[in-house]
Amino acid sequence: MAIGSFGKLITFETSDKKILTFETLKRSGEARWKDHDRIGKRPRSQYLGPGLDKFTMTIKLDARHGVKPRSTMTEIRKHRNAGTPEYLVIKGSKICTNKLVITKTSETWSEVWNKGELVRAEMEIEFKEYVTE
Repeated sequence: MAIGSFGKLITFETSDKKILTFETLKRSGEARWKDHDRIGKRPRSQYLGPGLDKFTMTIKLDARHGVKPRSTMTEIRKHRNAGTPEYLVIKGSKICTNKLVITKTSETWSEVWNKGELVRAEMEIEFKEYVTE
């Protein structure tokens, strides 16, 4: 059963053959402000508009659940380096009006077997809203 996706790169799913899900999804955003210095007075604040939303998720990669941890992480890194924007969709709905780009990844290799086979890993992925207009 498909839970969601990040473009064609990642499909979050649970089935009898494959389990690829995320553990946490965190969203943050902020407003943009500019403080203008004034002689003898406190700075004057000016609201510029909304900032870009950021998202962070941790995905679990386990070979025993039909996922190839090493190749999955390699593809995600390639996508990050290419800067390709995609929609992040959960349960058929975009979680953000705009597409997102992967800005940062970090990996934790949890289980490596005696011949160097990566069996279990976690990958934290950071996304940023991508706006072109």
